[in-house]
Amino acid sequence: MKISSISKTILLTIFVFSVSMLSMAQNRDFYQLKIYTLDTKSQEAITDQYLKEAYLPALKRQNIKNIGVFKSRPNEKDSLQKIYVLIPFTSMTQFENTEDVLLKDKDFLTAGASYIQAQFDQAPYKRIESVILRAFEDMPNLNTPAIDSPRAERIYELRSYESATEALFRNKVAMFNEGGELQLFHQLGFNPVFFGEVISGNRMPKLMYLTTFENQASRDAHWKAFGESAKWNELKAMPKYQNNMYHADILFLYPTEYSDY
Repeated sequence: MKISSISKTILLTIFVFSVSMLSMAQNRDFYQLKIYTLDTKSQEAITDQYLKEAYLPALKRQNIKNIGVFKSRPNEKDSLQKIYVLIPFTSMTQFENTEDVLLKDKDFLTAGASYIQAQFDQAPYKRIESVILRAFEDMPNLNTPAIDSPRAERIYELRSYESATEALFRNKVAMFNEGGELQLFHQLGFNPVFFGEVISGNRMPKLMYLTTFENQASRDAHWKAFGESAKWNELKAMPKYQNNMYHADILFLYPTEYSDY
């Protein structure tokens, strides 16, 4: 059967479009957010040592860079210490292969021996939670912010927004992308590290993002400007974006001395 020149043109157009869309999809980062919950100072010390001397160096040998490690600021609701490790991946394939490569890395196994070989009654943490995210289209790659203030003073604000349904979740993501909410964060100098859709985790559907500030006063001033901005007040009043988010969790973190940013 012969294919007409018009049909060939259509097929070529479809092929080019498909390749273009695949390329765009592949250019969006994936993130793993590992959350270590710790009971004791001893667990914190062992996990810190493991992350600093074994885990992060081993990931970098796999060309996984810009790894953030943060600790939660104490609060009345949660007295347990937590360590948050944010790992960017260029693809899900890279994520899937990471563990297998680690288990063959002799330097990693040696440097992390006290953590890796811990006995069942001397575990180096209480539990680990893992969240997998895909970067937003309008911010497809992780950004490492430039902040000069002492690390202990910095505020890294991790927000989680939950929606009632998958459709409302997609609407909230569209509000960030097409609606311009994400761009407003850039315009107002929030120094965002990432915006991501949670593709595997608890309490879904949900999105998460991380913004950064020199200190608490800077954080408060930025959010005041956001709440008073004409763009935000116009956006939140639009009928098409109503009720697309019903619950938010806000966490204040600070970077460890061995975090990449």
